[in-house]
Amino acid sequence: MISLLFAITVILILFLDICKVIDFAKWSGFLFSGMLIPHFILLFYLGSENGFFMQNVISTIVEIIFAVILSVYWFWRMNFFIFRGKRCSLTRVNVLYGGRCLIYFSIYALLIQTLIYLILLPTIIENYEKMENVFLFWLDLGVCFGSLFLLLMNGVLRVLCTSRQLGITKRILVILLFWTPLVNLWILHYLCKKASEEYDYEMCRFETRMQNAKSNLCATKYPIIMIHGVGFRDLRWFNYWGRIPKELVANGAVVYYGHQEGWAVLEDNAEVIKERIKQVMQENQCDKVNLIAHSKGGLDARYAISALGMSEHVASLTTICTPHHGSQLVSVLRKMPEGLYRFVCNRIDHVFRLYGDIRPDIYQSGLQLMPEFCEEFNRKYPNAPNVYYQSYASAMSHCYSNDILCIPYMIMRKSAGANNDGLVEEKSAMWGEFMGTFHTKGIRGISHGDMIDLQREDIKGFNVVETYVKIVHELKEKGF
Repeated sequence: MISLLFAITVILILFLDICKVIDFAKWSGFLFSGMLIPHFILLFYLGSENGFFMQNVISTIVEIIFAVILSVYWFWRMNFFIFRGKRCSLTRVNVLYGGRCLIYFSIYALLIQTLIYLILLPTIIENYEKMENVFLFWLDLGVCFGSLFLLLMNGVLRVLCTSRQLGITKRILVILLFWTPLVNLWILHYLCKKASEEYDYEMCRFETRMQNAKSNLCATKYPIIMIHGVGFRDLRWFNYWGRIPKELVANGAVVYYGHQEGWAVLEDNAEVIKERIKQVMQENQCDKVNLIAHSKGGLDARYAISALGMSEHVASLTTICTPHHGSQLVSVLRKMPEGLYRFVCNRIDHVFRLYGDIRPDIYQSGLQLMPEFCEEFNRKYPNAPNVYYQSYASAMSHCYSNDILCIPYMIMRKSAGANNDGLVEEKSAMWGEFMGTFHTKGIRGISHGDMIDLQREDIKGFNVVETYVKIVHELKEKGF
């Protein structure tokens, strides 16, 4: 009879959770389930000692089976299906926020379980001569803390693997320092904080996207061609512009890519852009396009407009962090011994030929980014009067703002001042109508790569995707 009641109770608990009458993954449900279920061995033993269980062999088997079923279901439910509905439209964000919940659940459970064991410890010491009780105590301790620790590690891994606010350096530090007592508590709090911020950010962004989709914010009169900078290609499996183009299209924009080479000289890349403009106009039955260019891509675009006669077919050129007046970083690099500099350039050219470039020439491309060349370029190829030119810059706040551009930023800071993005200084990025410099408070700042969503990282105080939505919307408002 007792076995039957126990089986019915277990089935009822599982049924109520499956039907969403109770929820193991909410605080109310977890305070019950998380406190009791990890102790199923101890509870089963105490029940048998007091005559509630184990009346015969068959009853014992039935009770053990249902106790294991309840424990396995709870562990499976908490680890893999902590949310039974979509809190956000993005699976990544649901996994991230689930990790935060698991961390909080497991921390509080571990603290409470520790108090429980401290309370029970005197009783265990008094009965230490009973080997059966001692073994039971250690077995229950291992099962309880082991299951809760696995919940904790699942939460940590969820945050580490899905967060876009954690860079490579922070992830490495978390892994290395997580095993340090007390420090790991601060790390867990930090991970939960970042997960909460990113969840709130994505939920707000989702609401903004829903509003924007109805208004067609980015439906410009002319299609948009996005032109990349040096060292990259427009690849299908890795988008140079990150999440930006997809958001522009979702808001009504028609987006194409320049498809020029990564390290070709201005003249060669401009020819590719010229042909691309013709192709886009033919596909869309229009006579003009809008160009949005990042870094050296802005110089490639200007050459196509002013030197190759495409001014009649370009409505606007928006440059992002383009070194219109050259980059001081290149001037510093050119101080290397000539033989060594050419050797490094040749090696990089070889790699990019394997990568797919036809005419890579990093040596000449580098010369075309020097201040002296750019000033001559500006005199020789002035702005076309019928093209609207606007420009943006960004600035890192500290060398720690970006792991990749840490050293270049320090070099630029010494040679060109603090207002730089790690590769281009603010004053060099100014061209046409200068629309401003993007930066954030604190040490983060906005780097050269952040302006193209290179690391797919959500930066507090700066939404790169919405920034481009705003830029394109303003182009639309101006009639382009």
